[in-house]
Amino acid sequence: MLRTIARTYRDAFSGLPRPVWLLSIASLVNRSGTMVLPFLALFLTEERGFSTEGAGRALALYGVGAVTGSWLGGWLCDRFAPTRVMKWSLVGTGAGFLAVGQAEDRALVLALIVVVSIIGEAFRPAAQAAVAAACPPEVRTRGFALNRLAINVGMTLGPALGGFLALYNYAWLFVADGVTCLVAAFLVHLFFPTPLRTAALKNAAAPAGQAAARAAGSPWRDLPFLGVMFLSFLMAAAVFQVFTTFPLTLRDLYGMREDSIGLALAVNTLVIVLFEMVLVHSLDRRDPLEISGVGSFLTCLGLGLLPLGAVFGWGFGYVALSVMVWSVGEMLTLPFLAGVVANRAGEGNLGRYMGFYVTTFSAAFVIAPLLGTWIYDTWGPHALWYGWGSLGLPLWAGFHWLAVRERRSRGQMAVTVPAA
Repeated sequence: MLRTIARTYRDAFSGLPRPVWLLSIASLVNRSGTMVLPFLALFLTEERGFSTEGAGRALALYGVGAVTGSWLGGWLCDRFAPTRVMKWSLVGTGAGFLAVGQAEDRALVLALIVVVSIIGEAFRPAAQAAVAAACPPEVRTRGFALNRLAINVGMTLGPALGGFLALYNYAWLFVADGVTCLVAAFLVHLFFPTPLRTAALKNAAAPAGQAAARAAGSPWRDLPFLGVMFLSFLMAAAVFQVFTTFPLTLRDLYGMREDSIGLALAVNTLVIVLFEMVLVHSLDRRDPLEISGVGSFLTCLGLGLLPLGAVFGWGFGYVALSVMVWSVGEMLTLPFLAGVVANRAGEGNLGRYMGFYVTTFSAAFVIAPLLGTWIYDTWGPHALWYGWGSLGLPLWAGFHWLAVRERRSRGQMAVTVPAA
């Protein structure tokens, strides 16, 4: 049995191109230094004299900058190699964090936060475009899953270390985050002396005429793609409650302290690290839109289950179970959606498509905290989580409808285009 398990994991990780592993190593180093953002509100209130409301506005400014940076990064990737965009984004982010840590004037702090968010968030579509360019279509979803695994491992290490550094001196947060960005930039420069270009990407799944049309097309005119992005935005708005109203709910309904809340969130990372690659590998040949529909349903189901435990007097074990449910949903959604976007783009607009995709999530990150906290304060946590839970069925139906539409479209194409 152990041999079977070992073979399953070996098969899940095998066959991926070397550049994907190198990109994942760079992402791991970069995300291992993610220390500023989790503690930025505390830094602003305790070290720079901001009010709680002022710190909230500063974080909202970061979100607005993230939307701009995501779009800009995608646009740049269609004009420069994505690895080059990654490298200079990391250099700029590292220098920016070092500057924010030294800034004393509030206006300067806010200005630097906006600049860092724009430069830093340009990294995300560039990294997605680089993974897509490095992978043939048949392993692209697993390539995204490997990169997500590296990010999740780094996001586990960074905030944990950042908490200890913050207790000692907040300045070290900015130094550590800035230095790891610069180290990751050096690794990208070292690993890719010849830039990895999106122009080398070939959409093997599309007929030649269709691929050519896509190469010149805009994602804004691709109606099925816009449908996928709308559903992705709704799903992301639900997921991002984890960063705002989820900790509040565990405190208010379950009476949990910060250490227990941290452990509950760690369940998500543990599940992803242990099982995502195997799960994605086992479903690689299935329709990614259908899988995304099931994943969105499970994500919302897991979130909707959260308040029930408090009703029946259940504790941490039940919370961990609900986290596992939405974690499985996340694994069935995010890597497959990234694959859908990459396979839909053509040679000339991969960056714009990936930038649009990342911008969708950045926009959800701006809206989700505002909407979630308003519902929480107005109608309470039960209404909040039952509401997000009820979103699961419409999302599943929406993704299923798009999947059926795409299958019919491909069928009509096969009929109308004669075989060579």
